[in-house]
Amino acid sequence: MTVIVDYGVGNLFSLQSSFSAIGEPVCVSADPSVIARATRLILPGVGAFEDAIGKLRATGLDALIVARVRDGVPLLGICLGMQMLFERSYEYGVHEGLGLLRGEVRPIAEVIDPSLKIPHIGWNSLCMQGEKHPVFRYINDGDCVYFVHSYAAFGVEDALIANTEYSAPLTAAVAKGCVCGCQFHPEKSGRVGLAILRGFCEWDGTGGGV
Repeated sequence: MTVIVDYGVGNLFSLQSSFSAIGEPVCVSADPSVIARATRLILPGVGAFEDAIGKLRATGLDALIVARVRDGVPLLGICLGMQMLFERSYEYGVHEGLGLLRGEVRPIAEVIDPSLKIPHIGWNSLCMQGEKHPVFRYINDGDCVYFVHSYAAFGVEDALIANTEYSAPLTAAVAKGCVCGCQFHPEKSGRVGLAILRGFCEWDGTGGGV
């Protein structure tokens, strides 16, 4: 059973609808007993890092998610949910993340052309890195997905599976062990996004090549 973790932050209706569109059963829950039985987990997120990680910790679900990952349960973080997988974020201060992946979250303004708009918003292509990850089995290099973000993950080379170009390469997707993350929104990315969610649902948390 796939469980979308409900901690008060995230576009849960769109995610539910996307799983319905690919015929995959999904449950939205904040119940620790439900999350403890999940065969895969989705960690969504929108808004500010400090607020989101604070709400997650207030529920006590942060420790449960880490424990489930240690048990080998596949986890997909989406947008801010992906950013929380890392060690820390520098969004309006310094805030500790879940530490499931090495790296930190910093403003994209540090690396992009200053003439470009922030946030990076809209459709952009994926540039896959290394061997294609199993979650991407149904998509191709250059396929476009939908981004909305002002911050990105840096120092993630050991987990990087896709970049996107916004005058500079920005981390688009990461994976290591049974943990996977997308900076973009699969639930807003049309057929490509649905294909990624299908790939995640078929992934057993191994064989990622990283």
